[in-house]
Amino acid sequence: MAQNIGMFELKPSAATDKPALYAELLQQAEALFHGERDRVANAANLAALIWHSLPDLNWAGFYRFDGRELVLGPFQGKPACLRIAIGKGVCGTAAAERRTVIVEDVHAFPGHIACDAASNSEIVVPLLDGDALLGVLDLDSPQFKRFDEEDRKGLEALAACWVRAIR
Repeated sequence: MAQNIGMFELKPSAATDKPALYAELLQQAEALFHGERDRVANAANLAALIWHSLPDLNWAGFYRFDGRELVLGPFQGKPACLRIAIGKGVCGTAAAERRTVIVEDVHAFPGHIACDAASNSEIVVPLLDGDALLGVLDLDSPQFKRFDEEDRKGLEALAACWVRAIR
């Protein structure tokens, strides 16, 4: 069943593989962002799009960089940690190193910050505008080894689309 979001209709994906699914999500994100530059509005819509489109997630959302630390932004899932220091946990590591971090087992990640005890794997994509850190896109799953290179590529494309939209 299709779901209407304002003038946007979110349709169940017919994609049979991850690259096709992420290509559909990218098209949907571009449509959602069309004509809108507000960071919060676009982050909220992208978090919802990801949450409703990708299987096996228990959290999907944004942390914005306020110049000192990461601060909770729009998300879908259980309440989360409000602030994360740069270099701490998976989100802080991705922000500090300015690279996507995939963790197959968060319990084995040194310094993991457990906001939801049900999370077992995580992927965090830094949101970069050139060299400027804007924040991170964070997804958690109750499944171990949920995220792979196809997820990295797809989520990095979605993150880049969000950055372009807010310029």
